[in-house]
Amino acid sequence: MKLSNFKFDLPEGSIAKYPIAEKQEARLMVVHRDSGQIEHKTFKDLPTYFSEGDTLVVNDSKVLPCKLYGYKEKTNAQVEVLLLRKLNAENDLWDTIVEPARKIRVGNKIYFGHGELVAEIIDNTTSRGRTLKLLFEGTEADLYALINEIGHMPLPAQVGRSSEPEDREYYHTIFSQNMGSIVLPAAGLHFTPYLLKYLELQNIAVTPITLHIGLGELRTIDMEDLTKVRASSEYFVISEKAANVVNDSLTNQKKVCAVGTSVLRAMESSVSVSCKLKPNSDWTNKFILPSFPFKVCNALLTTFHLPSSISLVSVAAFGGEELVLAAYAEAIKENYRFFLYGDSMLII
Repeated sequence: MKLSNFKFDLPEGSIAKYPIAEKQEARLMVVHRDSGQIEHKTFKDLPTYFSEGDTLVVNDSKVLPCKLYGYKEKTNAQVEVLLLRKLNAENDLWDTIVEPARKIRVGNKIYFGHGELVAEIIDNTTSRGRTLKLLFEGTEADLYALINEIGHMPLPAQVGRSSEPEDREYYHTIFSQNMGSIVLPAAGLHFTPYLLKYLELQNIAVTPITLHIGLGELRTIDMEDLTKVRASSEYFVISEKAANVVNDSLTNQKKVCAVGTSVLRAMESSVSVSCKLKPNSDWTNKFILPSFPFKVCNALLTTFHLPSSISLVSVAAFGGEELVLAAYAEAIKENYRFFLYGDSMLII
């Protein structure tokens, strides 16, 4: 399994800088695994590929505006801090990335906003990584409200522009509820209340699970031997209710569609010996490679991923390497929009 198989030239302008205004009008490529047929549709056509008793599983993780701009004590030098995840709730310790890291040392304090929030550097973890303690008088809810007020959406550099105020609305899905992701669960971006109501009327279930997506989702693989790649750990929660809905579809030999590679990874990380979905809350670092034996998911809705990405390899594992790469070549030819704000692909 070689990385070189997943390298391709993505034409300039292929990465979507903004989401489409009318979400249901986004393009949808439908890839049939059995026949190799590729169809070009729009997202509003999605329900026609599902029937009563099928289940679509979505990620309800929400992105916190976790990019904070502050200033260093004494020097007033500007500092950028990206909050990755809370390490310790009791002591408000966070894993972060700071810029410029070379000037931020243990014991330094960084002030945010008008000084309502202060961070003290506790430890150096990597060249840019720092563990910091948030100094704040108030409840956890008050803290998140303040971060939400003063923070910026952590828009990936690959989008090709800085975060704008509108991204506070754009960088969420209709399912966003549980705070914890750094990266948008983009596969759910084009669902609308109208589309959800239509699915409900057709007795097609839409059930949420949670996987908090970290920066590993944006990582470009740099090892030729894919079997040596290690994915980052991410926390997921699958409720008993969600497991029951999925297992009913499996029992009745219906479709179970993972809406996003994050959902695919979470569900395939929690499978019982009887090949059913288990309720669970745990961490997963599963890297889904070609030849992976899928036990739960038999359909996948996803976006168009970047070359040499972990997500692209996982999509190829599900749809078949040759077919998925042919579909990507077709997507480039037909000017599909790539990455988080781009168009969609359904593999059935």
